Amino acid sequence: MADVATKPAAPATQRAPLVALVGHPNAGKTSLFNALSGARQKVGNYPGVTVERKTAEVLLPSGAKAELIDLPGAYGLVPRSLDETVTRDTLLGKQPGERLPDAVLLVTDATNLSAHLRLALDVLRLGIPAVMALNRMDMATRDGLVLDSAELARQLGIPVVETVAVRKRGIASLLECLEAQLATKPAPVAAFAPAPPRELGREARRITRAVTRIEGERRRATRAADRILLHPVAGPIILAALLFFMFQAVFSWAEAPMGWIEELIAWLQGHVTAWLPEGFVRSFLNDGILAGVGSVIVFLPQILILFTFILILEGSGYMVRAAFLMDRLMASVGLNGSAFIPLLSSFACAIPGIMATRTIPDARDRLTTILIAPLMTCSARLPVYAVIIAAFIPAEKLWGLVGLQGLVLFILYIAGILGAMAAALFLRRTVTKGPKPTFLMEMPAYQLPVLRDILVGLWLRAGAFLKRAGTIIMGVTIALWLLASYPAPPADADRPAVEYSIAGRIGHAIEPLVRPIGFNHEIAMSLLPAMAAREVAVAALATIYSLDADDEDTTGLVDRLRGSWPLPTALAFLAWFVFAPQCLSTLAVVRRETGGWKWPLFMFGYLMVMAYAAAGVTYWAAKALL
Repeated sequence: MADVATKPAAPATQRAPLVALVGHPNAGKTSLFNALSGARQKVGNYPGVTVERKTAEVLLPSGAKAELIDLPGAYGLVPRSLDETVTRDTLLGKQPGERLPDAVLLVTDATNLSAHLRLALDVLRLGIPAVMALNRMDMATRDGLVLDSAELARQLGIPVVETVAVRKRGIASLLECLEAQLATKPAPVAAFAPAPPRELGREARRITRAVTRIEGERRRATRAADRILLHPVAGPIILAALLFFMFQAVFSWAEAPMGWIEELIAWLQGHVTAWLPEGFVRSFLNDGILAGVGSVIVFLPQILILFTFILILEGSGYMVRAAFLMDRLMASVGLNGSAFIPLLSSFACAIPGIMATRTIPDARDRLTTILIAPLMTCSARLPVYAVIIAAFIPAEKLWGLVGLQGLVLFILYIAGILGAMAAALFLRRTVTKGPKPTFLMEMPAYQLPVLRDILVGLWLRAGAFLKRAGTIIMGVTIALWLLASYPAPPADADRPAVEYSIAGRIGHAIEPLVRPIGFNHEIAMSLLPAMAAREVAVAALATIYSLDADDEDTTGLVDRLRGSWPLPTALAFLAWFVFAPQCLSTLAVVRRETGGWKWPLFMFGYLMVMAYAAAGVTYWAAKALL
């Protein structure tokens, strides 16, 4: 039970009334705030917490002014995050430095009314005068949904105004109703306790049924599709099949464009060899730039195909369903479906995935998700997987249907997921032990993905990948080329030149540590620069083996590896990169998100142990079986 603060007496100089904007994080609240406030916004933080505080001065129809505050998005008045705590405390008059609102402007999504009414019903129990903005009415009309806003107003006992915030429709009527409500006196209850969620849910569904005149074919189709796609048995099978098809396509569809890029790189190397005399510059261009960076760029088609699938699933509304389906698996290891979206983001890169954990309400749940995010197979690992699979796994089909290379890639992704779940189970029972958090998620309607959004998304990801290749990867590759080229071998050298270099000596120093898991000194040389970025392992191997080859030899890395490593070593190398610690940038982000070096160092340590153990088990098992 939480007492509601009574409204203090007005001072001699009357301040403008305070209006609180309340709604779900995805109700269109920001668009409505912008429509009401224009350019008169002020942004800061609430006292004592790093939660954004947006306020603005709003001009009412009479010419009077009101202060509008955009409260953080919330799903209810039982806080599950710092944002929701700020919202609840402000509405109860308990937020430090904030006065009790004179009125509340409730923002609800007309296309998902039942879910949004739960919060509205709880807020109305506070007794503060309120107006509801029934937003996104254009989307409801598009879906064939017809709502009776007058009946909704009668059911709730407050004015309800239909709005389309992004087009500023309904804003004038909303301000008129708001000014009328500000003229009424608030009647806050003496004490407040949030209603039970089930009770709110039942009431929200009852009201939604009462005000819905036409449901619309699109919503009926969505429900029909969900009966299949969210089925406890059929749903996970369909999800697994989609993922399996996606990884098959990554290899089969990318084969031709990858071949074009390889031919271009070989053509450039041939011309460099023909145009330049043997020496520093030719080696730098052929062995350092083209062999190193080129061996990474060649995998751009696979990355784009992978992200095309991800963007289509996101744009269609299916990705949220995938999170719902994964909630049961997440619950078995102490997490919930809210961790799925950050983990899914980590398939692109662990950095945005870790940053996305800010939306997870429970602190222990968030920390666990941060610690296991690097186990998701990010796009930086894809070049490593692709080059080893292409070198050692035959490009043939099982039963004439399933590509063996795509199957191996699928298994590697699944291994990362299972490793993450095992790590989460261990962490939730030890260092992040705590109660299992609840999970609440809205299901958007299915829709056709927007081609422009997909193309823009691919353009941004391709740009990010090429920028990474032209900065971090190129820089590390050049440094490795220098270390692998100098000092030059003696005149009576009887070993490859790279073994006399600084990099070769470092590799030989590390080799005793990794020899038990089947790694040679070339692999040892590639592991350290790979800490800058996963893809650098491919660039490093390409540079090392290119320096060992004749200048006229333009053989690709795949063919060179095929003749240099035994299969158990290749499989152990793949197992290592399933679990190996992420790049230094990821560790830096973990430090920022957790506020110190304790958890980044812990993460690095346990992932290194997992990687070493997995590579060792894989190597010795393969030697015994092959």
